[in-house]
Amino acid sequence: MPVEPPGTLAGTFNFRVTLKRRGGRTSDTIGDGSFQECTGLEVDMDVQELPEGGRNDGTVRLVGRGKYSNLVLKRGMLYPRGGKVANELWGWLQDILSGTRPVARYDGTVEVYDARGENAQHVVATWTFDRGLPAKITGPQLNAKTGEIAIEELTIAHEGLRLRR
Repeated sequence: MPVEPPGTLAGTFNFRVTLKRRGGRTSDTIGDGSFQECTGLEVDMDVQELPEGGRNDGTVRLVGRGKYSNLVLKRGMLYPRGGKVANELWGWLQDILSGTRPVARYDGTVEVYDARGENAQHVVATWTFDRGLPAKITGPQLNAKTGEIAIEELTIAHEGLRLRR
């Protein structure tokens, strides 16, 4: 039986993604909690190398800018809301493409839950991101032969990612 290192969390994790319109009301959310997969919780530092005169055994490394990866969210296309497909994610991108201004930006949270006990869930980690824009939306690949679930994918470009303490 594998032993978990001290301080690690074992078991099944669930998560919830919430997208709230920047400067909007509490009810201005889209795709709230309906995502099945989230990737892109990444920050890369642009480390710059500076050759220093007379130092032949290496270079000085300086801190540069942080670069945030796009978030990729996936969910079942047929997430029913009154028996119809929830199309608010498509509407967000289509409004921008049709020239609706100001552009709607969404701040978001990704909360990770650790299931403890029968019904209790506790937040073990929360990431927040700022000023999200839809960079790409992909509809499902439909194939009646395989019987797979129709999955849509939303890519969000944003301006900041933080892990709350």
